[in-house]
Amino acid sequence: MKRASTLFLKICVFLMALPALAVCVLALLSLFRETNDQFPGKLYAVDIVYFAAVIPYFIALYQAFTLLGYIDKNIAFSELSVRALQKIKYCGISIGIIFVAMEPVLYMMAIEEEAPGLVVIGLVIALASFVVAVFGALLERLLQNAIHLKLENELTV
Repeated sequence: MKRASTLFLKICVFLMALPALAVCVLALLSLFRETNDQFPGKLYAVDIVYFAAVIPYFIALYQAFTLLGYIDKNIAFSELSVRALQKIKYCGISIGIIFVAMEPVLYMMAIEEEAPGLVVIGLVIALASFVVAVFGALLERLLQNAIHLKLENELTV
């Protein structure tokens, strides 16, 4: 049963990577497509920021995948898991900072395109990233306490 739940979560982590990868591929394809609105190879600020934010996103997904591997190997209460949670926390913080820094650009695009939802989407992504970072920090601290208690119990025997 335990392997089935971690397998399900690994599949979910893999499926979470697919939309980001699809947007990356579509953005790259649109860069090479010649249209009247855009020169070939012209990058917009939003494209650059998205590609900058996708890197920590994939790093966090990889760390989540390795954390699930540690659970399968029955070494979940180890320093390896704490380091994986630290990396997930840092990735969440960096994605949030990237999207908060992009808000002025999104605001200008929203005014130009008359689409105020762009600002809200950027804020939601930043907020979700900060929530993931806080959750990762909380789990990291709980895991460190559990490891400390485990070591104390092993020393008292």
